[in-house]
Amino acid sequence: MSGVAEPQDLTGRCLCGGLRFRLTERPMGVVNCHCGQCRRFHGHFGAYVSVPRPTVRFEAEETLRWFQSSAKAQRGFCGTCGSSLFWKGDDSPFLDVTAGCLDAPTGLTTLRHIFVADQGDYYVIDDALERFPGTASEPP
Repeated sequence: MSGVAEPQDLTGRCLCGGLRFRLTERPMGVVNCHCGQCRRFHGHFGAYVSVPRPTVRFEAEETLRWFQSSAKAQRGFCGTCGSSLFWKGDDSPFLDVTAGCLDAPTGLTTLRHIFVADQGDYYVIDDALERFPGTASEPP
């Protein structure tokens, strides 16, 4: 035994509590997405953590609704309170969870910004984090 405490599972929920879940694998950190769809879905840029789909354990999901937001992706939200909660690529083994719906403290930090070429003209990104014009797999 190393004497180092294992991190607790992160938990999250929508605003009304009709949708509750637990992440059984700790995410690496937060990625801020500035694409037009995220800005429309969240009202600002989206802050997400990415975890393998099987590591998301729903404790209450009766209010979960999915919207096919593009030909290749869906967005999950609460059908009662409207909280925006998830993004999933149709062919991806990962689920992106909005960082804002996670219960504090998370201990997470922001890693990078993606789709900065699409960011809104009403704010400035003024940190020193990595920035990508599109996805993080595209060169900056």
